[in-house]
Amino acid sequence: MPAAKPFIFICGADDFLVNRQGKARYDELAKDITDEFSREIISGFAGNVGEVEAAINRFRDSVQTVSMFGGRRVVWLKDVSFLADSVTGRAESTLKLVEDLQQLLEKINPGETAVVVTAAPVDRRRAFPKWCEKTGDFTLVGGDADGAAETLSGVILAEARELGVSFGENAAQLLLAKVGANTRLLIEETRKLAAYAGDGADGKPAVIEEVHVTELTASTAEGDFFEAAEAFFSDDIQWTIAALHRHFFTGGDSRPIIAALQNRNRILLPVRALADAGEVRVSQRGIDGLPKAASTYGRHFVGATEKSSFNLFSQNAWYVGKLAGSAKLPSLRRLIDNQQEFIRAFEEVIQRPHEQEEVLREMTVRCLSA
Repeated sequence: MPAAKPFIFICGADDFLVNRQGKARYDELAKDITDEFSREIISGFAGNVGEVEAAINRFRDSVQTVSMFGGRRVVWLKDVSFLADSVTGRAESTLKLVEDLQQLLEKINPGETAVVVTAAPVDRRRAFPKWCEKTGDFTLVGGDADGAAETLSGVILAEARELGVSFGENAAQLLLAKVGANTRLLIEETRKLAAYAGDGADGKPAVIEEVHVTELTASTAEGDFFEAAEAFFSDDIQWTIAALHRHFFTGGDSRPIIAALQNRNRILLPVRALADAGEVRVSQRGIDGLPKAASTYGRHFVGATEKSSFNLFSQNAWYVGKLAGSAKLPSLRRLIDNQQEFIRAFEEVIQRPHEQEEVLREMTVRCLSA
């Protein structure tokens, strides 16, 4: 039988997923330890070198403490942040302190003290994570950050399976587009949708449908799913005005509406330009040719590598296809005119702060009646 690893090391790009798995391992180790003084959780979060030193000193004191009643101890060094590729993580003093941490972990006797370390994010190019991978019970949660979209998709699909439900066609993609890269919220939304879907029939799991996500999940990613934006880009003037009225009737402000319109317009502008140039083809099924266009033109979006409406190629491809293909794609001239109207509306709102609904209603009439 192989010897027990001296410690458990769990890392990944997403702190919520890492801590979730770390808590499961800690709870499993602590369930048979009745002495509460033999269970300890230490925060490893550090914003500067001084806090790194303080966290490692607390950890040293903990692992070198003998249990009062002679039993096994369990220690969780949680939320370690100083292993990232950051100013604090790169500091020479931090690297020396990490060497001290490695020496502490080397001396752990797992029969006397069980240790769990959770860290996110981690610069895996450095020596310490590589040593942990060879020496400890190592787990990389969710892969590297480059696969974030696949990771998030896997998270909600796994959560659904655990809850005994499944996602219908396009439902998972829509949930990702509406919520964005917020793992905690994605999991909570999946639980809510699973409860709404109820029990399945004939021994089959219940299905979370696209319509359930549309009706029950609020848009928190980019604000592009506001009803008013959906109505505006459907060219439906009556629906847009009604949606504006509902928004302002509940005490809403004009700024998120204008932001939602601008975000969607910024995405549609390059789509229209690419379509006119024959680089992509837009249909009700989505957009064909976007990956090829990204390889050709993506290099021009310098400084906008994160998900942003300023960079078409940073968006979820399915989501962009749904935006562009859900209604007739406006002409390039119309999209440019829209952008000018949004600026004008913003300026008028500043001048007429108590007439925000009227300002946006007038803007809608000018845009959709042209």
